[in-house]
Amino acid sequence: MIKFLDLHKINDRFRDQFHEALNEDLNDSHFILGKSVTKFENEFSDYCGTRYCIGTGNGLDALTLILKGYIALGQLKEGDKVIVPANTFIATILSVIHAGLTPVFAEPDKATYNISAESIKSVFNDDIKAIIVVHLYGQLADVDAISKVIKDKNVLLIEDAAQAHGASCENGRAGNLTNAGAFSFYPSKNLGALGDGGAIVTNDPDLNSVVRKLSNYGSDIKYENQIIGYNSRLDGLQASFLSIKLQSLNKDNERRQEIARMYLSEIKNPKIQLPFYNNSNNHVFYAFVVEVEDRNQLIKYLESNEIGWLIHYPKPPHKQEALKVYSKLKLPITEKIHQRVISLPISPVMTNDEVNRVIEVLNTY
Repeated sequence: MIKFLDLHKINDRFRDQFHEALNEDLNDSHFILGKSVTKFENEFSDYCGTRYCIGTGNGLDALTLILKGYIALGQLKEGDKVIVPANTFIATILSVIHAGLTPVFAEPDKATYNISAESIKSVFNDDIKAIIVVHLYGQLADVDAISKVIKDKNVLLIEDAAQAHGASCENGRAGNLTNAGAFSFYPSKNLGALGDGGAIVTNDPDLNSVVRKLSNYGSDIKYENQIIGYNSRLDGLQASFLSIKLQSLNKDNERRQEIARMYLSEIKNPKIQLPFYNNSNNHVFYAFVVEVEDRNQLIKYLESNEIGWLIHYPKPPHKQEALKVYSKLKLPITEKIHQRVISLPISPVMTNDEVNRVIEVLNTY
């Protein structure tokens, strides 16, 4: 059986270092906002190329706190409209709703699955005060082109980089291409913790200051609470684990790209639509997503050949019960994508034999 994602094998590479980190944290016994969190925040901001990094409890909180931070700074107000991709994971939309803002759904580009300058133009108006670009499946959205659309319009641009750790273009890495970026360290991510975790990166000192307070009960001095806050802090032990794994992130991303190139060059089946990739570092392949007309048939075939699979995502956000207020939206591109996509195994610990077996099975489908 070729697993879709072998988390045991991914993390077992660091087992001895994890044990050392646990011992250090036990000896230090400063479990909340201790030196391990500060260390990781400094390392991750350096990695992304930003001035600041604030660890959070998870990726949803990271996005929500960015929006809440801009509300606290007076750059957004409750009810303001925020453009989001219609085909994102629901967390992107939930962050907007939790912040008291209004999501505006934009269709994705058919090739990249990301929102584009053209799709933003189609829904843009003077009521739009922010845009969240999602680097879906690990591929950077075209932030340059999107920035030109909103030039001189006083609109905030925010990255949901939950799937794009380390993806880069000539202007920098994911998280450092807009006003602020949000990351998730969910265990399956390219940089995954051994539990939940998230982070915000930014170059904005005011946002950094207010978000640090918001994430810690509205306080930056113990028992002094300046604003109404939340409790969303990166766990110290998870920060230690992430510091260890960050050292291997570039190498792991390179292996994911290598596997993707093998798939792209060797899967030759007209029934399978392969993803767009321009052979650059702008895609780190959190997921290798293909489209097929009859997904259920392919699933049965993969299972009969002991090939793991996953669907990112089976139902679009506007069709979820939780968001039924948006269920009448006409989003045909999004709905077609969600009906047809399926993700193939890809991870830094896959062997070439496993990759070749997936290719062989896909080519005989």
